[in-house]
Amino acid sequence: MKTSHATAAALVCACAITSGATASEGGSAAASNEVIAHQRQALAEKTSGAGFGPQSPRDIGAVDGANPRLFVAAPPRAHMNLCNIHFHESAEHRGGEFTTYAGNGDGHGYGTGYKYNGALTDAELEPLDYKVGSSDHGDLEPGDTIEVHYVFTTAKVDPGPTLGSCLSEAVNNPQLRVEAQVYVLVNDDQALDFVKLTRVGVVGGFHQAPNIPTDTGAPVQYAGSTTGPGYNEKGSPFQVTWSVRPKVAKVSIASVDYWLSGNIFNEEYAHGVRNLVRNPDLLSVIEK
Repeated sequence: MKTSHATAAALVCACAITSGATASEGGSAAASNEVIAHQRQALAEKTSGAGFGPQSPRDIGAVDGANPRLFVAAPPRAHMNLCNIHFHESAEHRGGEFTTYAGNGDGHGYGTGYKYNGALTDAELEPLDYKVGSSDHGDLEPGDTIEVHYVFTTAKVDPGPTLGSCLSEAVNNPQLRVEAQVYVLVNDDQALDFVKLTRVGVVGGFHQAPNIPTDTGAPVQYAGSTTGPGYNEKGSPFQVTWSVRPKVAKVSIASVDYWLSGNIFNEEYAHGVRNLVRNPDLLSVIEK
């Protein structure tokens, strides 16, 4: 990857380092409300008057916003190239069937976000005898919620690792679209197959993910940005058209494990989540 492309990828995937977490039960770190408030204040101060566009993630049920930056919505995904698929542990967005707050987490984007509101059976929650998506931040278990981001670009590219795959040497400012779907992981081989859900193929001359669910509610579309905890204390400079589905689908955790063992996006575990953006100055209006 050449320098200009790498620099853009680094901006998209930046990870913030924050402090002020305190030890919680079990030895993990739990961020206090003061830490989260400090992060929100830092975000407000660093973006004030700087010209940043609307940010993500947000509450998709709250339609108001006061950010004045406007950009044209990206084309429908059928006329764009799928460039990346990745997912976050817990939903980054809030709304629909995922409004249960997971807590402040560790202050670095892990252990926070929003969870599926519904009930699961004992069988669906049966623990596994192996680890799924293990990282320094833990692993995935039945009952966990994930938010999958199917990322599309107007650049002429092939799908690949990181959001840097959505840019090209020919076009460093493509239009970007993210189709977001929230899933809950269940110990049930009859549930949806994650490998199938993330299958990639060429349709009409464009790279597509043809098996994105179509029965999880009308997507809420809005103007926002890239996400991830690297933007807890600074604004994302990337403009993204979002489509977030309000209903949660059940997916087999075994199929997620299989996908993580080898995929073209080099994804091996869940990403952390950015704090929900609440500052009206950083939110667009959601058109009904």
